[in-house]
Amino acid sequence: MNRRKRKKVNQPAPQCPYCGAMTHLRTADGIYLDNSRNTMLYVCKNYPRCDSYVRVHPGTTIPVGTVANKKLRSMRNEAHRYFNQIYYRGIMSKQEAYMWLSDLLGLPMASTHIGMMGEYYCQLVIEECKKVLANNPGSYPRHPNISGGGMLEAYC
Repeated sequence: MNRRKRKKVNQPAPQCPYCGAMTHLRTADGIYLDNSRNTMLYVCKNYPRCDSYVRVHPGTTIPVGTVANKKLRSMRNEAHRYFNQIYYRGIMSKQEAYMWLSDLLGLPMASTHIGMMGEYYCQLVIEECKKVLANNPGSYPRHPNISGGGMLEAYC
């Protein structure tokens, strides 16, 4: 996979949209069951009472999305699981899948990120991806972890 290098940019800590508290940058130790990748998160200062956080891109302080509670993180993971199957199964290329998603949501490609979506749009992505997958039953897996398992935290 071709990954672009991200500059180490100092980002201001995001505010928690649920309780209004600020977040602080910390390791995912104690939040992720396995943090062998040394993942960093912006975590609400009221954690664990307010169970909201967002992962940052490795080696940066840039969040991969918006601060999310458990329900929204779960929905984003599910949306990614279905969306990723569209290109893992060869129904579309990854670029085509993102163009389809961009058109579906009426967003520019640069703004089409599941990690930025709320519950409504995550549910829409899940439903529409299920339709695409159901209409292409003969597609074949191109990725070893598309069966629904695996570490989905890496996507959100």
